[in-house]
Amino acid sequence: MPETPSTDTPDGFAAFGLIPPLLATLEQVGHKRPSTIQVQAIPPLLKGRDVLVASQTGSGKTAAFVLPMLQILSKGESAHGPRALILEPTRELAAQTAAVCRQLGRRLSLKTRVICGGTSREQQVRSIVDGVDIVVATHGRLLDLVMQGDLVLEYLSYLVLDEADRLLDEDFSESMTALTPYFPDVPPQTVFCSATLPEPVMDLAKRVTRDPVRVEVAAETFTPKKIRQRAMFVEKEDKPETVARILERFPGRSMVFTRTKANVDLLARVLRKHNIKSETLHGDRSQGARNKALDLFRQGRVPVLVTTDIASRGLDISDVDLVINMDMPETPEAYVHRIGRTARAGKKGAAFSLINIDERLSLRDIEKHIGYRIRIATEDALDT
Repeated sequence: MPETPSTDTPDGFAAFGLIPPLLATLEQVGHKRPSTIQVQAIPPLLKGRDVLVASQTGSGKTAAFVLPMLQILSKGESAHGPRALILEPTRELAAQTAAVCRQLGRRLSLKTRVICGGTSREQQVRSIVDGVDIVVATHGRLLDLVMQGDLVLEYLSYLVLDEADRLLDEDFSESMTALTPYFPDVPPQTVFCSATLPEPVMDLAKRVTRDPVRVEVAAETFTPKKIRQRAMFVEKEDKPETVARILERFPGRSMVFTRTKANVDLLARVLRKHNIKSETLHGDRSQGARNKALDLFRQGRVPVLVTTDIASRGLDISDVDLVINMDMPETPEAYVHRIGRTARAGKKGAAFSLINIDERLSLRDIEKHIGYRIRIATEDALDT
């Protein structure tokens, strides 16, 4: 059984024994007190222990594994390859995590590079030629560079599998099997992060960690006081126009989720006809286009983001007032992740779900999962 750490909360980050450059940076960026997950994870990581982190997005998990990594690397010698590897399920999360590494490590002479598909391979190879300490990667491009000899992993001392429950597809399993021979003989210190810990995830955790300290923060409950949840019955073909009418009535920052890339593009066309500015996010868009869409939405220059579940977890998007499920998600857990984009940092928000006759059972499953009956409303009564 993994060991469980103490939950005594220290008075600020200094109590962890972090080095002065990290403490100065934390103060500069406004991180005054550690979150619960940081209190539990940072001390064992600084001692070199493997850690199994179970927490939802927004818990401060990234800083929890980045701060000890930066401190450990700052005390070691540079090498002819990365000493830390962070594996992420998507390019967006890789870019976001790398930004945290650079922000928190700004007073340290450590180089962070992103290795992922969707951008120039040659450019990424050039970026690591002059040395790299931390690689944040998606597994496909990482495997490509390693197998072609452009990147060596034999100096790794710190490994993070982030959002591990999203890394369980067959492609990732094959990549990990192919990467294993390139890892150092002495297994690196490993951090294993997952929002949930079903049996397949725990099986992977047991394979990659050694006697881990288990850090678990209970999933946030979504109450009617915090997120106003409503469902309305809408015929499938009427959904895009219904979404447009709702968005016309509810100004503010909104995210609309669909099940397919085709529906993302379909809805975007309908919104254009209604003169509603929107950006789209799905796997078929180039990395540059995806980054631009996120930036425009984050900056408030475009009020609506239409997306697949690629944006339901992990991405740092604040001040979302409304989430609309044009299509119901595949699982109740995905519903919780989607509506969790709103009502963050103590603010209120709303989540509206459009349900056709084939999706009624999905609504019942969600209600069982969240322990709350979602009120059925008409389009006119959504704001009550």
